[in-house]
Amino acid sequence: MPDYTTSAQRLLFAATHRAADANNPLALPVASIPRGNLHTLKNRAMRCQACPLWAPATQTVFGKGRANAPLMLIGEQPGDREDKQGRPFTGPAGALLQRALDAAELQHTDIYLTNVMKHFKFERHGKTRLHKRASAAEQAICRRWLAAEMLQLQPVAVIALGAMAAQTLFGRDFRLTSELGVWRQLPRFVGLGTWHPSAILRARSSALREEMFQQLVQHLQSARLQLEQKA
Repeated sequence: MPDYTTSAQRLLFAATHRAADANNPLALPVASIPRGNLHTLKNRAMRCQACPLWAPATQTVFGKGRANAPLMLIGEQPGDREDKQGRPFTGPAGALLQRALDAAELQHTDIYLTNVMKHFKFERHGKTRLHKRASAAEQAICRRWLAAEMLQLQPVAVIALGAMAAQTLFGRDFRLTSELGVWRQLPRFVGLGTWHPSAILRARSSALREEMFQQLVQHLQSARLQLEQKA
């Protein structure tokens, strides 16, 4: 049995202590960035066993979308349904996101959907598998795939859905509550952070859920304007 703890610690050390890769499009460091087109990267990610999350998961959940889509949406990590279907945003959060995309009048062909994490991390409660946040070590290992996706895609604009994705993109000092929906000019693209659809679903009241949903729609509409200006 491989020593995943040692492997994860070694890769975390490499990701946080070596000189930053000049090609890294993320604010947080990566130990190395895999090369290849999206098809090649997906095939390689399907065989990834760099951390222990692969073993209990059903499969790798890689990004989906057109290879030259101008808008990239980054979530946090797959859920139960995504793990079973092998595609990001296919559960309740995905349904809410689709409603927001429709309201913002964004075209499906303009969007590439992915997550920071490519495997579902969970804990069992009886027969139910409940989402569990990936550790710093697991994030450090897995975000190399996200960096590779971004380098291949070369998007015009990137939207980070939720705090994990936003801090991966902008750095650990980023706070969603104070910079919600604010565009940042980054070296390769413009980006913003907004609510993750699952956070909207967990809101404590219907009024708050509606407010957060409308904010998400506004941020997606703003992204559509960014695409139109660059066209």
